[in-house]
Amino acid sequence: MVRKFTDNKLVIASHNAGKVREIGALLEPFGVEVVSAGALGFAEPEETEDNFVGNARIKAHFAAKESGLPALSDDSGISVDALNGAPGVYTADWAETPNGRDFPMAMEKVWTRLEKVNAPAPRQAQFNCTLCLAWPDGHDEVFEGIVRGQVIWPMRGGNGFGFDPVFLPDGEVETFGEMDPARKHAMSHRADAFAKLVAGCFGD
Repeated sequence: MVRKFTDNKLVIASHNAGKVREIGALLEPFGVEVVSAGALGFAEPEETEDNFVGNARIKAHFAAKESGLPALSDDSGISVDALNGAPGVYTADWAETPNGRDFPMAMEKVWTRLEKVNAPAPRQAQFNCTLCLAWPDGHDEVFEGIVRGQVIWPMRGGNGFGFDPVFLPDGEVETFGEMDPARKHAMSHRADAFAKLVAGCFGD
């Protein structure tokens, strides 16, 4: 039996402003007040797992324990077929620099590697999103979503965040970076995972 969410306040276990904004918009219809772990001044726990589920659990349980409130984490990334699923769970790490995250550099790194291995077109990839809703008593619920597509170059569009400008979803002509945010929210990996979260924890 999936545990229902009955509180009116939720901690988003993330320091990523774009991600917090997207999650906040998706939760708005349920009248849930959201606050980010970053806004609460929490440290970022070390993500020691090599899979999305493990790292999502680390982040959600840390924020729930620190805040005494239910916490929702999102561990997501892009997995490129021709790179054996890389960067995958290390997507954000590929963007790390001494001055913060540089996603244009990370996108270029992916494309350079694809060129190096002479990957055939279309250069297929998928965005993964794992959501973990954890309560202070240690209980959690996990939901996973994916969206398939391909990596394209050059980057296109200034919307979204992360790898959105190089990801062209299957059957679409616009990258996630070019899409109207509402359209992206309706079809993204995060939307897929959220539909499952809502049906499980927020539905009747």
